[in-house]
Amino acid sequence: MINKGFKFIDLFCGIGGFHQAMTSLGGECVFASDIDKYCQQTYFENYGIKPVGDITKVKAEEIEPFNVLCAGFPCQAFSHAGKQLGFNDPTRGTLFFDVIRIAKHHMPEYMLLENVKNLAMHDNGNTWEVIYNTIQSAGYNVLRAPVIFSPHFIGLPQNRERVFIMCVRKDVGDIPEFYFDVKKKDLPECNLQSILLEDDQIENVEKYRINQKQIDLINLWDDLIKGVKCDLPGCPIYGEFLHAPSENEDTTGWPTWKLDYLRKNNAYYLKHKTFIDSWLERASKVEMYQNTRRHLEWQTYRGEDESMWNHIMQFRQSGLRVKRATYFPALVAIVQTSILAMRKRYVVPRECARMQSFPDTFKMNPDDHIAYKQFGNSVNVEVVKLFAKFMFGDEEVRRKYTRK
Repeated sequence: MINKGFKFIDLFCGIGGFHQAMTSLGGECVFASDIDKYCQQTYFENYGIKPVGDITKVKAEEIEPFNVLCAGFPCQAFSHAGKQLGFNDPTRGTLFFDVIRIAKHHMPEYMLLENVKNLAMHDNGNTWEVIYNTIQSAGYNVLRAPVIFSPHFIGLPQNRERVFIMCVRKDVGDIPEFYFDVKKKDLPECNLQSILLEDDQIENVEKYRINQKQIDLINLWDDLIKGVKCDLPGCPIYGEFLHAPSENEDTTGWPTWKLDYLRKNNAYYLKHKTFIDSWLERASKVEMYQNTRRHLEWQTYRGEDESMWNHIMQFRQSGLRVKRATYFPALVAIVQTSILAMRKRYVVPRECARMQSFPDTFKMNPDDHIAYKQFGNSVNVEVVKLFAKFMFGDEEVRRKYTRK
């Protein structure tokens, strides 16, 4: 286990998820870098360190010696949400090599890197091969396969699968295989209430309430769920597909998945034709439904007593996505903030901070949009701590996460 008082650097630091984890393990941050001015401001307000901007302009020799390099290097080049250009991205994909440039100059004992899940599969695995071979060539042991892990695997209420890359300098030691069976039935139960604030604890709570048009749309879909006793088609419901099969429907060029959804929705309509006809008549008078919000993704139970108002949901460009109220979908740095249907409000920034395991003493940006984005881009503090302990050789953690 690394000695307390170790020094670390925080590259692409964001608002300091790595910082929170490493300082809790006894580390001292000696350098931080992030190009975003709002992240620089939040980082300084919380840690008293002003992150340097463009890492490509930082000379490695200007950085104080350190023991641990932390980097959540930019993910847009590999993310499903981006163009997935990988190392061909002229501005982001190559920043991994700046991490290696700094590591090769200082040769710290450890590196802990984080990225999106898609990094493991990007370009049919070729991107990972480049990363793996580059780390090996730089003088570090690294696991042959990237580790994918989520906070909800350890009872934290967020499904946020990310790749974690643990690197140990070859003269320091090896890394045992990290093993965790995500399919096992004894995963710790997530407690949604553990991160929620009571409404009377939220300043100006009314600004987080959903509006009447949104309520009308939720009630409309809720009527459908209850009207068919939660008998759903096994795929997203597409309002425009709720009709009898038609030979006149032009499906030229449609992908297989869309044709399958059309077929299932047509069959679903015929099964519940009487009720759906009356429901569609009501839908024609609901403004948000008419303005393209005609899709419903039901990702929860199918009991007869189900209600939309028991769950977590997100308004998406085309409609609603509904999830069980066990853990939240991953925070993202775009406007798809989760809604607590039972409270008729959005998750507030402080709850997002808790979702990412930041303490309540953390000073957030006062602009909600910026705060949501920052937490959506951050790493989960407790998950980082877990991988840091494993990498450092903590006996208890290694016993728990190695194959029996």
